[in-house]
Amino acid sequence: MTGTWTVLQHVAWEGPGLIAVEAEARGLHPDIRRLDLGAGVPQPDDVEGLVVMGGPMGVYETDKHPFLAEECNLIAELVRRNRPVLGVCLGAQLLARSLGASVFRGHGPEIGFGFVELTAEGKRDALVGPHGPSLPVFHWHGDTFDLPEGATLLASSAEYPHQAFRFGRCVYGLQFHIEPDSDTWSAWRAHLPPDLTERAEKKQREIEQVGRSILARFFDVVLGGSVGIERAIEA
Repeated sequence: MTGTWTVLQHVAWEGPGLIAVEAEARGLHPDIRRLDLGAGVPQPDDVEGLVVMGGPMGVYETDKHPFLAEECNLIAELVRRNRPVLGVCLGAQLLARSLGASVFRGHGPEIGFGFVELTAEGKRDALVGPHGPSLPVFHWHGDTFDLPEGATLLASSAEYPHQAFRFGRCVYGLQFHIEPDSDTWSAWRAHLPPDLTERAEKKQREIEQVGRSILARFFDVVLGGSVGIERAIEA
């Protein structure tokens, strides 16, 4: 590898959580760029793999947050070079926009513990398929996006049909959260309604267990290449 793995972080409370744990376990030691604190978006030649985190801003708010346009340019170039990209929440929306799809306000916020249902392709996917037909997740978004042309839809919810997608072999967008660890849940507490965070330890553990497995498979697929993108799930 000639570059490094980079995490683009937009606000203090939306860190990589379990993504960093799984990356560190593989010796990747990701470079976390705090864009909200003035860190710059790296050049494509310096990035071996990219993780784009969530945040309260909208993809279309480039007048307030110019780095959003820079992120889209970076993502588009890395996809063109077939480099691994993982987008989470806002990161998934930035990925969709980078692939030419529209990102826009949804019909209302989707916030709280819930599930996503896997599509037929999702049930065969190497990352999410082994946990199907549904995944426990945490929803926290108000925007949504059209499915990019050429992308494979992996998961939907009752409120929003485009919850997870794959593009090519090593590019994934997840509208939901499966990456929180204990520090993340603690950081989120001040930004969420109290009724969503009180007595939620069991739900948090369920998401952490599933999330860590999915994220481990992401790194195994994009680094090793030995695991097929589609996995046959026995009935």
